[in-house]
Amino acid sequence: MIALSLAEIAAVVGGQTHDIPDPSTEVTGPVVRDSREVVPGSLFVAFVGERVDGHDYAAAVVEAGAAAVLASRPVGVPAIVVDDVQTALGALARHVVRKLGATLVALTGSAGKTSTKDLIAQVLRRKAPTVFTPGSLNNEIGLPLTALSATEETKFLVLEMGARGIGHIRYLADLTPPKIGLVLNVGTAHIGEFGGREQIAQAKGELVESLPPASEGGAAILNADDPLVRAMASRTKAKVVFFGESDEADVRAENVRLTDSGQPAFSLHTPSGCSDVTMRLYGEHHVSNALAAAAVAHELGMSAEEIATALSEAGSLSHWRMEVTERPDGVTIVNDAYNANPESMRAALRALAAMGKGGRTWAVLGKMAELGDEALAEHDAVGRLAVRLNVGKLVAVGGREAAWLQLGAYNEGSWGEESVHVSDAQAAVDLLRSELRPGDVVLVKASRSVGLESVAQALLATGTEGEVAAR
Repeated sequence: MIALSLAEIAAVVGGQTHDIPDPSTEVTGPVVRDSREVVPGSLFVAFVGERVDGHDYAAAVVEAGAAAVLASRPVGVPAIVVDDVQTALGALARHVVRKLGATLVALTGSAGKTSTKDLIAQVLRRKAPTVFTPGSLNNEIGLPLTALSATEETKFLVLEMGARGIGHIRYLADLTPPKIGLVLNVGTAHIGEFGGREQIAQAKGELVESLPPASEGGAAILNADDPLVRAMASRTKAKVVFFGESDEADVRAENVRLTDSGQPAFSLHTPSGCSDVTMRLYGEHHVSNALAAAAVAHELGMSAEEIATALSEAGSLSHWRMEVTERPDGVTIVNDAYNANPESMRAALRALAAMGKGGRTWAVLGKMAELGDEALAEHDAVGRLAVRLNVGKLVAVGGREAAWLQLGAYNEGSWGEESVHVSDAQAAVDLLRSELRPGDVVLVKASRSVGLESVAQALLATGTEGEVAAR
């Protein structure tokens, strides 16, 4: 964070100083909520969670070098006490961002946010110092913490914004006002909470509504291939830039194909020129993500050649998202277990089918959460798609939703041998350990709450017969 005195911070957040001998003491380190991340000069934010109260760590973090604690009650060590810690954290982020002068890029969408954010960051940091959201910390706590990690040297701040209801993105955009806003897609993730795709579109479009007008440099980067996103052009006064494979896209891909290993390649076309891209990531769905990143980079002055080179060299920065590892025995494990929704499930299955040419493929799938009334139909459809793509075997893991996955595959298949339903992660590991052979490719994917990363980790631990935690 940029250096601020404790007195300045207290004024910004409307707090009272307690047990602070010298209010001119500066916070020169990061703002953190995890006591293990404290370094000298940090500001520790004491949240009260379901299991842990950050205030209980106040003395320890100050002893470790924290300049003070942002707290909701006095804690006997230097502290700035506020009525609401989350509100205060947001106010501090808003203040710091406005002082920075960095260009803020915000993005949202139903699927692909984190992968696209990672691509944007890897492209932009070739041009100038860039700070970006780590992992998927895209909510009202993670976003301000990311913004506060920027320094005077930061030129680009790339922020992922998530939403579970109307007004969420508007709130985040108010904390960290973006100059460039990117909307990837409107799908069915969290549809059970929103109530429908139109409501999801309403929420995602709050991002483009928050942008400054074109005369002040505002730019809305919109997916021309998604009708609900394309329609958001009417909701902004910013310059509109379309990306996609559509002919009307300003930044588009032509000659899209997959390499023999399942990595996308295409010709990138921008208003400033064309250049070829061959990605290190896996799956054709990354073409859209790459085009989104390219559109942002083009708007910020990078050439087609610079963008194409950066995209061709970019890797995965976030864990458990299409992580591809080949075991010594020739079995390939694709760990995509961080999360799942119908769109990302379909994309992962298509990637698996492309990667498995010449060998057997296995899809180890579990529940997709928060689908509401669409849950049965969506799980059934994913199971059917696995068979249509000629995936060798679907292993559905877990309870009711997994049974729906398996039933869809069973009904779509010819002999009933294309799928199997197992009770938990350990059962899936036991099955696969007995069946896998060199050349097989195994995809592991489910919603985060299922914890199927344990299956991928166990399969990668070759020669280890220990149990995995079934969840």
